[in-house]
Amino acid sequence: MSTSKEHILKTSFSLFLKKSFKEVTMNELVNASGLSKGAFYHYFPSKEHLFIEVVNTFLFEQMIIDYATLKQESLWDFYHDYADRLKQMLLASREFLNYTDEKENLNFLAMMFDALKVFPGFRERVREAQTDEVDAWTAVVTKARSNGEFTSPMSDEQIARMFIYSNDGIGLRLLLYGDLDAVDREMITLWDNFYREIKD
Repeated sequence: MSTSKEHILKTSFSLFLKKSFKEVTMNELVNASGLSKGAFYHYFPSKEHLFIEVVNTFLFEQMIIDYATLKQESLWDFYHDYADRLKQMLLASREFLNYTDEKENLNFLAMMFDALKVFPGFRERVREAQTDEVDAWTAVVTKARSNGEFTSPMSDEQIARMFIYSNDGIGLRLLLYGDLDAVDREMITLWDNFYREIKD
């Protein structure tokens, strides 16, 4: 990715976090980039085109974990590695965007709702990512059960969904409180207790 294009994406993402898609104007986006209109439009001919690329870059490329790269020796290793990877991704995104305003986190939700309206196929891509997530967690749970790591009357997919849905809930709550820095600690505390329950 060229430096200019990456710069436009970063500055635009920051603006879309502060305002809704509808509120941000092309003039603001061009001015924030510091580029000429010609240079800006060379990369992005419309606000819609730019917004879709921002969502692709910062949600589907940078914020989705590749589960195959996580430790798979045990369920315990897997979810601890997941929490650590999530923390690293959040820190990297902050550094990449060079922002520290916690209020911007809250607008991330509004940005996702905008994507549902503006981005053709957004809902399907999210569903695909969620299906991959359930499949990856379920496979690890199934392997852990077969290795004797735990016993539980819950099905493998139910256990997987407990991890996933609790992560979703913790993330949303901390997002609303502007405290995403605590997400890995909150998840590990809850997940360790749940893990002990299914082992007993």
